[in-house]
Amino acid sequence: MSWYVKVLKEYVNFKGRARRKEYWMFILFHVIICALLSWIQVAADIGVILTSIYSLVIILPSLAVAVRRLHDTGKSGWWVLISFVPIVGAIILIVFLVLDSVDDNTYGPNPKTA
Repeated sequence: MSWYVKVLKEYVNFKGRARRKEYWMFILFHVIICALLSWIQVAADIGVILTSIYSLVIILPSLAVAVRRLHDTGKSGWWVLISFVPIVGAIILIVFLVLDSVDDNTYGPNPKTA
């Protein structure tokens, strides 16, 4: 849970680097929260209001952590836009997000060694 909170605290920090663990733990908690909110919505029969609000609140932190994760792999944060290419773009982005950290680069020192 601390990884999720860390990302929320740095919700507009598009500089620096994010380790794989930070990114994927954030995604894991994000999916769990979405599943819980969906279950509550179905149980309460309130439509999609909870997940809609949560999605709007979480869009900047998720974009920021994705950009920092791309920086950690040595790529520009602009690569996140490749996800707009149908099917292939999402696959390429996932591959980039899974790659291991590179040594020190223009985005900062390797967070694994820091």
